[in-house]
Amino acid sequence: MVTEVGRRSRSDQSGGTRQLILATAERLFAEQGLYAVSNRQISAAAGQGNNAAVGYHFGTKADLVRAIVRQHTERIEELRAELVARVRGSTNVRDWVVCLVCPVTTHLDRLGDPTWYARFGAQVAADPAFRDIMAEESLATPALREVLDGLGRCLADLPTHARHQRGEMIRLLMVHGCAERERATSPKSTWDDTATGMVDAITGLLTAPVTG
Repeated sequence: MVTEVGRRSRSDQSGGTRQLILATAERLFAEQGLYAVSNRQISAAAGQGNNAAVGYHFGTKADLVRAIVRQHTERIEELRAELVARVRGSTNVRDWVVCLVCPVTTHLDRLGDPTWYARFGAQVAADPAFRDIMAEESLATPALREVLDGLGRCLADLPTHARHQRGEMIRLLMVHGCAERERATSPKSTWDDTATGMVDAITGLLTAPVTG
């Protein structure tokens, strides 16, 4: 019994250390960028006496970035699945755009203040060496794939080149729009306001006529 208690205690301590490292890395990456922050700096800022703590718990920097992304993606997926269940089968573009945007803004809102994940996401999205990690983790979630399929059915008449071009615009709008809202020290809008404006903009972008 004593042995089992000791094991649980060590496991809890390890889990707490991992969460502290994740939170610290997310903040430092958001503030300074991925290449400007070393594993040694993260370990020190997280109060770890062992400078190799990040490597011990996560491995490489790419593994650490993936762990941060996955932690948030899992929570966003839960929110998205709830919305998808309400609109499944819809042929309304806006319904699917809501499912795309609102899980992200709701998650950021629930994190409290301050948050760092949107700015962390902007740093990752701007870095070719790490950008694919976020895409891989997000696209691995069933609810997001269903949203993209729903949008695809609604936009079947949109030419392929326009779909790809507008998809990139949407990615940039979501990533940097959320990062700017998070960065604001005295925001003039709530996360709900941000979501509504973003949904309006993306719906308009997807349904705009194609010329040329």
